[in-house]
Amino acid sequence: MVNKSKAQSKKKQKRGVDFKKIKRKIGRKLPPAQNATNTEIKSKAIILPEQSVASEKAGLAVSKKGLTLKELLQQTSHHNAKVRKDALIGIRDVLLKFPAELKLHKLAVIEKLRERISDDDKLVRETLYQLLKSVIFPGCKEDNKGPINSLMMTYIFNAMTNMAIEVRLMAFKFFDLLIQYFPSSFLLYAEKILQNYEDILQKNRFYLQDKGRLKNALAGLVRCLSLLPCSNQKEGDSLSDNDAARASLHAFDLDVSNKSTGLSGVVNKLTDLLPILVSCFQDFSPLIHSTAQIDAQSFDCMLSLLQSIDLVVRFFVHASGKCQQDSQNLPPHQKNNLSICDQSISVVNLKKLWDEFPLSPVHCLSEKDGDRYFTLNIAITEIFLQLSYGSKLSPALLERFLEFIESSLSEKICNGREAGKVHHEKHLVPLVAFTPKLIMQVSGTWKSLINDGAWKSRILQAFMTVLQKCSPESSMKLACLSAVEEMLLPEQDWLYLDSKDLEIFNHQIAWIRELPKLLVLLGDKHPLHAKAVLRLQLRLGQAASLNGPLAKEYDNMQHIIRDFYCTCLDGTVSYGPFMRLPRDIQELSICCLYYFSFLDTVLLQSLVSCCICHELEPFILFRIIEVLHSSYKAGHIQIADYISFFITLLSRFQVYPEKIDPTKKHEGKSNRGTFKSVVRVVCSCLSQIGDDVLVLQLLEKVVLDAISHKRPVDNIYGFIRLLITLDSKPTRLSEQTINRLSYVLPEYFLDVMTHIPEEDDESSKILIRQTRHYYLLPGFFLLDRSNILLNQILKVIESFISASVSALLPHQDGALVKDHSSRILSIASVLLLMHGDVKMQKLLLSCKTEITNILQSMLTLKSSGDITMSIEEGHKIQSAYDRLVAAISTLEYD
Repeated sequence: MVNKSKAQSKKKQKRGVDFKKIKRKIGRKLPPAQNATNTEIKSKAIILPEQSVASEKAGLAVSKKGLTLKELLQQTSHHNAKVRKDALIGIRDVLLKFPAELKLHKLAVIEKLRERISDDDKLVRETLYQLLKSVIFPGCKEDNKGPINSLMMTYIFNAMTNMAIEVRLMAFKFFDLLIQYFPSSFLLYAEKILQNYEDILQKNRFYLQDKGRLKNALAGLVRCLSLLPCSNQKEGDSLSDNDAARASLHAFDLDVSNKSTGLSGVVNKLTDLLPILVSCFQDFSPLIHSTAQIDAQSFDCMLSLLQSIDLVVRFFVHASGKCQQDSQNLPPHQKNNLSICDQSISVVNLKKLWDEFPLSPVHCLSEKDGDRYFTLNIAITEIFLQLSYGSKLSPALLERFLEFIESSLSEKICNGREAGKVHHEKHLVPLVAFTPKLIMQVSGTWKSLINDGAWKSRILQAFMTVLQKCSPESSMKLACLSAVEEMLLPEQDWLYLDSKDLEIFNHQIAWIRELPKLLVLLGDKHPLHAKAVLRLQLRLGQAASLNGPLAKEYDNMQHIIRDFYCTCLDGTVSYGPFMRLPRDIQELSICCLYYFSFLDTVLLQSLVSCCICHELEPFILFRIIEVLHSSYKAGHIQIADYISFFITLLSRFQVYPEKIDPTKKHEGKSNRGTFKSVVRVVCSCLSQIGDDVLVLQLLEKVVLDAISHKRPVDNIYGFIRLLITLDSKPTRLSEQTINRLSYVLPEYFLDVMTHIPEEDDESSKILIRQTRHYYLLPGFFLLDRSNILLNQILKVIESFISASVSALLPHQDGALVKDHSSRILSIASVLLLMHGDVKMQKLLLSCKTEITNILQSMLTLKSSGDITMSIEEGHKIQSAYDRLVAAISTLEYD
């Protein structure tokens, strides 16, 4: 017991002798020990603004987050996908805000960004695609393309072999974008690209559920194949409008003598690709024959497949034609290309496609599905029409195609629910373009298989329906015009349509009659279509044989086409679309005029109305005169109509500004220089129509009648120039003409003085005197050729003074007196200008009596008290009289 108590007491003494155990909650911070040293340091902040990061980047190109282009490019390799995507967005912002950065660092930028083509993250790849599409490639389009191609293609090819299907499909999208901006990329790597497309399409059945990406890949394939040369390149096949790019593409054409290796490789790849494309299309057959609707992505894939097949077939057709042309000059190892082309477009390869035609739904579906089936059938038909082995096809298949073509052309345009729809017109254009070839085949190659007479009539009628019913400004109308031109004026002998066939001849006449109506209907709103019509009209005129049936129809076109130029009804002139079309189209329409075997009076009236319009360019005006002159020499215009055209032009041409002011420049708005050129050209043309004596006899009365009417001085000047061009010295003018001129010329002389008044400015007096002399000079030529005319004119001038004086009432003043004094001053100016001309000085020596009478009449007027005039007017008359007396005295002295 004692030992036990000792042990217990000893145990109690050991428990908690030195420290007391404290229970603490988990998570609470332990208080510092009592002997812990306080290491906290308190100090004021030190601010160094000159060492901040922002100041170091001042003036640099940075993004919204303050990162430079170099820093952003580095972040594109970050392990975090979000950081990589944000870096691409930042690069876009920097390059848009600072375009110079791209020009300075474009190769470095592309070299770094290309690493993201195979990025694992979908958003990163899409962001890169948008960056390349919107910023990088547009900014590098004008630069050297070689380095960019080589930088991009290596990584694109790497992505095309990536294990991830979505990365591979996206690689084709990147390649499609690259060839949009750099088309030569395809031709540089054609074989390898086609091999990658072949690989991806062979596996398409395993991921048909990813039709969106497959659609992108097929769109890129279509773009690539459209860059291959073909015999009948369609509008829109080439996606580059740059001439240099197109030149580089077509340098790849089938020059087998220099590029046999490259050609053979491409042909082999396309030969392997064609059946794969057909098989891929067949993979969608269950969808076609099911009751379900065709979804948009499936339709796009099917259409791209058919377009790819079509482009491959076009290439092989072109290659076969090229090989056939050059096969005689080819070495033996290159002649295999021809057999390859023939085998590639054989019936066997495309039989699966023909078996599907025509695609039709099991049940009646929506309008949208109907449109999709129609588009696919058109694409198959277009492939069929490219080929010429119809004799190897069954009559039943030919009938199916012909029935579809005929119903599509006629019913879809006229009676179907799709009438007028741009969608259907766009897809019917290829059928219209193949009409000439189709008519020849139903009459030749397929003649033994089908009833060619019935089908020829049906196709011709369907084509005529399209030509008449389609919208004038549509692309369909342009296709119809091209087909008409090909059938009327074939460039290839095999396409010649025999006009002895009454049915063919009737359609040819109907086609020609549509042209002038279409031209007037188009007006000036659709210049491209108007140009196509006029070009066809010009070619018809050049090819139409004299006195042939087509030439007669060509002549009849002018009865409608005159409204294209101008319409004149009851004195009202209404200008047609000719006046508002571009110059090249105007000139084209003028060239067509030459090929009319005769030009009627009404058409010439329309043309002269256009010529006197101020809005017509001088170039076109003189082009009209040139063509009409050539037509007259060819016997297409009667001489009376030809003369009437020029007389009307000279008499009705309005020169502006009407008041002649040689010191004012009019800012280029005056057409006086144009009229002077017109006068010169008209005189030249009329002097060439025959013997001058006979022509003068024809024109003498007409010109005098035109001058006798009160007309502006410019127009009378033109007629006087015409007279002196046809006349000679001594004059051949009749006595009656001289008598009429003796009254007309003095009025003309005085009108010139009135319209070109004297100026007080000494600097302008010389220019005014020269201008007056220019207008009086033609009259001086007439006076030089006839002394009788000079004497009579001086007598008429003297009568202007004396007769007017006697007509005035005593002490009459006002406007009449002022007008009379102005006339006296004008007479004095005319006589002084006559005296200033060397030839006229000699002529005036023989007219001393007439001049003395004029001076006496002026003196009588001055000293007469019957009229009252102002001091200023009296001073002007006295001054003119003194100058005239001084000049005459000098003349007498000489």
